Parts: sequence; C-alpha cells; structure tokens
Amino acid sequence: MTDTQASHSQDNHSQSTETQAPQRTPLYQSHVDSNGKLVDFSGWELPIHYGSQIEEHDAVRTDAGMFDVSHMVVADIKGADAKAWLQKLLANDVDKLKNVGKALYSGMLNEQGGVIDDLIVYLMNAETTEYRIVSNAATRDKDMAQFHKVAEGFDITITERPELAMIAVQGPNAVEKLAQAKPSWADTLAGLKPFVGADLTDIEGTDWFVARTGYTGEDGVEVIMNGDDAPAFFELLKANGIKPAGLGARDTLRMEAGMNLYGHDMDETISPYECNMGWTLALKDDRDFVGRTAMVSKRKQSKDDSTAMKQVGLLLTTRGVLREGMTVTINQGTDNEQTGIITSGTFSPSLKNSIAIARIPASVSDDDNVQVDLRGKGKFVDVRVLKLPFVRNGKQQFDS
Repeated sequence: MTDTQASHSQDNHSQSTETQAPQRTPLYQSHVDSNGKLVDFSGWELPIHYGSQIEEHDAVRTDAGMFDVSHMVVADIKGADAKAWLQKLLANDVDKLKNVGKALYSGMLNEQGGVIDDLIVYLMNAETTEYRIVSNAATRDKDMAQFHKVAEGFDITITERPELAMIAVQGPNAVEKLAQAKPSWADTLAGLKPFVGADLTDIEGTDWFVARTGYTGEDGVEVIMNGDDAPAFFELLKANGIKPAGLGARDTLRMEAGMNLYGHDMDETISPYECNMGWTLALKDDRDFVGRTAMVSKRKQSKDDSTAMKQVGLLLTTRGVLREGMTVTINQGTDNEQTGIITSGTFSPSLKNSIAIARIPASVSDDDNVQVDLRGKGKFVDVRVLKLPFVRNGKQQFDS
C-alpha cells in the first residue's frame, strides 16, 4: 500500500499518491544541493545515492553516514489506557518498558497472525500514559486504520506528527561526530544505551529527540526534530564529516545486518516465526493481543505437519547475484526435494559476495544441499545457509 501521509506542506489526505507527485521531506532541497539522485520510494521523493552507493555503504560501516528517514510515521499516544491499548495492539509487551525513553521493537499483527507492520514504540513518561510509535511509510494507511480500530473502547488520543523530520546518524564514529557537532548533547549521548531515547527539549528546544536505534547493524542514533530545523542540522552534520547516504546503501546495510524490510521479508501473510521475529513475541502470560490465537495455532499446526518455515541468510561465493523472488531448492532431484524463496537479495559491499535473506523449510539442516537457479535455466549453484546477521559492527559474523 502506498503512503498517503500528510506531507509537511499538508497535502490533501484524500488524494492518493498514485495520482499526485511524490511527497517531499523537509530535506528535499538539501538532497538536491548534495547531488542526490532522487527516486520515488513509497510515495516520497528520496535519494537513492549521492554519487556512489558503495562509498556511502562503506562510510557507515567504517566511519559515519546519515540518512533522511523523515518519511517514516511518528504517532504520539496519550491517555489513561495508552499502555493497555498497546498491550492489545502489539505482539511484544510494552510492560517491558521500565524507564522513560526505553524503546521496544514489535510486530503488529492482523487477526490471522500475519504481520501488518513492524515498528518501534517508546515510553515517553513515567506514568505510562504517553508513548511514541515510529512505523513504516509504506504501511501508513493500514497502520493508522489498525491503531484506530483497536483503540475503540480505550481512553487514548492518537496524534500523527507529520511536521517532524528524522535523520539517522549511523556508523562506528557516528555518536562521536554527532557530539562534536552538538557539544551540548555530549553527556546525553554518552549515557544513551542501545534502544533508549532521550528528550532534548531542555538542551536543544521543542521537538528534539534522540534515540540509540538504527537499521544498519552499526552503532548510531536516530534524531527527530521539527522539519524547519532539519536542513540546518543536515548541513551541520555534513560539516562534521558525516556523509549523506541514500536508500541504496540503506538497503545493502540492513541486508548485511539481517534486518527485515516490510513488504519483502514479511507481510500480512507471514507469521513472525517465519521472518525471524519470534524473539519479539511476548507469550509468557495470557495477554490477549491481536492475532495471538491464530498465530499460536498456525505455529503448532505447521510443526505437526512439517510445513514450518524459517528465515535464514544465504551466501553465494561464486559469480552472480541472488535476487528477491528466486526459488531456493533443497536436495534438488532427490526424493527429499523441498523449496523456499529469496525475500531480499543483493551484492554485499562488505563481503564482496552476493547475499540474500530467504524463507526455507524449518527442517533444513547443515546436511542438506541448498541451491539457487540463478538464471532460471536449470543451472543450479550451491549457496551456503547462514544464521543472520552477515555483518554486525563492521565485522563478518560467520566463519569463512
């Protein structure tokens, strides 16, 4: 589904992005001025690269890069029932959030136990009456519909924040360079643990927020601010040696890090168990979240009838590139032949080989022969099955 989020110019919500020009983030002119090659991504005009996708990828792996992620949807939740609503809405449990600023990654499921979206929720006050959700742009319409559908009977308000911008600053030197750019943030950044956010209102001004989160497999933060403040912040980061990076590098980085892209590695037909999100499921008590009954039932059924699937990484060490949609064949030509599918594939700049994220039968083991027909002509090539991620904190995560 395309994103029809009201843009910062407050485009008419009733118009569909199919019939109008892509929306622009507050950093549109910054991208143009930085020689960004702009493309339509989920109804937003964003840079695919600024000249070299490989250099941008390497900057994030070895130094510091930044991404405009202002297209993502920020929704602030307030009300006496905010916590109870989130415990109904999400497969993970916000009761885990014990300190203000702490973040939780979760799937939001449909009644059939499929993934409507994956998102991050922050606890914004000690009274557990205020939370912030950051979710995907491409799923904006159905996310908001689900938020409001589940909200019936709960005392909450849901406020979308389209006036906000967001910049992800990522890489081993990202936090150090950000502190250099913003010395007044240094103490806050130094104390910021992974998956924790901090309100910067008292330090920087209204709407400023920083969290130690990201989508690259590297250290770094994501900074939220008012859209009016974004261009100057972008220029300040650039001046402090943080390299602008586009959607191309974002995709190769997240694939190396084994991170899902919604609509590719998971969707409404895929269970969290089938896309490596089993760790996000809070099932220890009898909390009745949306999709729980169907998901648990389907999981048991798939185990009983041996149709269970799992997510893995694939590594191709010969020539060629693994691509989304290619069939993965296990024990080709034998009585025990099975198949899976590549859900994301690319050439890995860090590993200098092609990699893929794939969904294959859960029964596949190291003893099985796993292959891909790269050209669809019956010429199968061997691929190595690996546990994700491929790369984390700049280092290969498997034995060569």
